[in-house]
Amino acid sequence: MVRYSFPGKVVLVTGGSRGMGAAILEAFAAAGATCVVNYYPDEAGENRRDADATAERLRRHNVPVHVLDADVSRYESVESLMKRVQEAAGGLDVLVNNAGIIRDRTVKKMTPAEWHAVIQTNLDGVFYCSKLGAEVLRDGGRIINVASIAGVMGFHGQANYSAAKAGVIAMTKVVAKELARRGITVNAVAPGVIRTAMIDSLKPEVLASYEKQIPVGRVGRPEEVAHAICFFACAESSYITGQTLAITGGWY
Repeated sequence: MVRYSFPGKVVLVTGGSRGMGAAILEAFAAAGATCVVNYYPDEAGENRRDADATAERLRRHNVPVHVLDADVSRYESVESLMKRVQEAAGGLDVLVNNAGIIRDRTVKKMTPAEWHAVIQTNLDGVFYCSKLGAEVLRDGGRIINVASIAGVMGFHGQANYSAAKAGVIAMTKVVAKELARRGITVNAVAPGVIRTAMIDSLKPEVLASYEKQIPVGRVGRPEEVAHAICFFACAESSYITGQTLAITGGWY
């Protein structure tokens, strides 16, 4: 297995309290990075509890860990987040835009609220974090966006999600060009079906049908996505920018 090394680097993962985000942070913590766990401050406090549990696991790697709340769909909230990252960690080296939600429904049945909720979190949030994150990101830093193969292929009932992720892929290309002179690379990953809470609601027969379409014969693991993100974050990938890597087991 490839061993990455990020001692002295500060990594912020949005939506890092659980699932994919937590797996990404685990990979960076194992490589010696200072980790910033961002979570959405829900009223029930569930996300905070998950974020604290994730932070406790990360600290077993003997790395500094900071837990910061923010709603990435709100500009002012992201502005506050980046200021607190600067204060707590002294700057930022790697920004992983992972936070996202789904509100699946056919176009015929989708409400304007369901459309806007997904666009605001999954697309506006990436814009806000990239714009404001670039202000605290050190030269030579990295931005990695978690898009989705849905932004390339399009799936039934995901007009909002697919549109947002397609926007993230396009934005990745633009921001990569705009930040290139600072030595900051901007890339994206486009996972296919990955074993996270998002697919737990799928009926067994639906999941089985997906697995039949995937050439490697199984769904992906969160740590496999995390590995790709660590590659984009490492020094050896400094000549790769504006790209989107499909992680689909050969499905796409």
